[in-house]
Amino acid sequence: MDTPAGTRRRPEGVPPNTLIVVMRPGTSYADVRDLARTADLTIEPLHPSTAVRARSRPAPRGKERGAPAPDLSVFYRVRAPQERLAELAERLRRYDIVAGAYVKGPAELPTAGADCTPKTVEPPPTTPNFVPKQGYLKKAPGGIDAMFAWTKPGGTGSGVQIIDVERSWRFLHEDLLSSLGGVVGGYPPAVQTMENHGTAVLGILSGDRNTVGVSGICPDANVRAISTFDADSEEHTAPAITQAIPMLAPGDIMLLEMHRLGPPNYDAGDKYIPVEWWYDDFVAIQTATSQGIVVVEAAGNGASDLDDPFYNTPNPGFPSTWKNPFDRGVADSGAILVGAGAPPLGGWGKDRSRLDFSDFGSMVDVQGWGREVVTLGYGCLQGGSDRSRWYMGEFGGTSGASPMVVGALACVQGRLAELGKPLLTPATARALLRATGSPQQAGVGAPVTQRIGNRPDLKDMFTYLGLKGSKMRKH
Repeated sequence: MDTPAGTRRRPEGVPPNTLIVVMRPGTSYADVRDLARTADLTIEPLHPSTAVRARSRPAPRGKERGAPAPDLSVFYRVRAPQERLAELAERLRRYDIVAGAYVKGPAELPTAGADCTPKTVEPPPTTPNFVPKQGYLKKAPGGIDAMFAWTKPGGTGSGVQIIDVERSWRFLHEDLLSSLGGVVGGYPPAVQTMENHGTAVLGILSGDRNTVGVSGICPDANVRAISTFDADSEEHTAPAITQAIPMLAPGDIMLLEMHRLGPPNYDAGDKYIPVEWWYDDFVAIQTATSQGIVVVEAAGNGASDLDDPFYNTPNPGFPSTWKNPFDRGVADSGAILVGAGAPPLGGWGKDRSRLDFSDFGSMVDVQGWGREVVTLGYGCLQGGSDRSRWYMGEFGGTSGASPMVVGALACVQGRLAELGKPLLTPATARALLRATGSPQQAGVGAPVTQRIGNRPDLKDMFTYLGLKGSKMRKH
């Protein structure tokens, strides 16, 4: 049997593919049970009941509404042997109550430069201060000027809630002792590569501000994590996204550290695109942004032109309500899409030019460093036998770029809250990132028409919003 569209034959250790079923609106659970019996299948709701209830809660006061999110209760998943999923999807599409049935492959981590070898030499008793190596913290245009934001009350992200949605983390790292809430959903695998990735992301956001190791961009924000893996070691991205919704308030931030192989050649192994192209992920993200949650999503590392018209063609089995989310004129999840730009040093090309692996297009809102990111994990800057003291000097991809944008937004939200001003909404956060920052530059083979957007500049963002004064919020 051929590999179904949207998937590939998975190597050892990669999560299985998933068969998603979308029921027609108004379908009762009794109807679904009857279908399961008739088709001799195990069909389960995709989303936990808490997420479905959260979707129907009243809109928060002052929140702007986008397009209404479809009902999460129409989404189901089928448990069946991998080799049967394509055939079952085709069979399920013949039933009247089924609006769509499609197979999708697992999400993957959108990292680059993380294939270094951990150092075996033991580190000194006290870890050195690596902040001078964190060029992204410094003044624009080279960095995002987090150090300026820290001089303003609230500018360290205080009071802001962030949930990182990916696979696994090491919350016991020596440089993550403050402002972290741990894993609050899913079942993180004890896989070193996955833990390294999540830990590196946490370091960019929340590395402790002290004289040891790195400092996070928004060190006083509260960062929690939800794993995309369930208790059966299966990976489901949309339920992980919706599980975070009840844990966040309007103005809080959700980070999606994932991308997925997409068209035109799913089996090429490198044509990664944003996960929102798949209908269940799009609806999950749109549900979050409809509740005022700012969602930041990796654009992906597939060197893909997201404006290419072949993305207008749906996957086999997508419901008729699917529209290409890369064309925001017809479908808009409300998320902020992050591309990967070259850092100012390191020989990766002209500063702020598109790195060769980064996806690009009119929907990509903003860029961050996609190489040379100094953070936690991996052990190639500082290694040894204790992984809780590992540091990394070469993290990258849209994996490294996306938490930089989350950190910048958290600094702004903390400052707005301190001054008693309305927080950014998903739409105003996106507009702010497009209106401010250090402009994208052209590189060799990477013209500015291959849009990845500006690099955030916190001083510029604060100036634009009138936040540079030191006035404290009245109590």
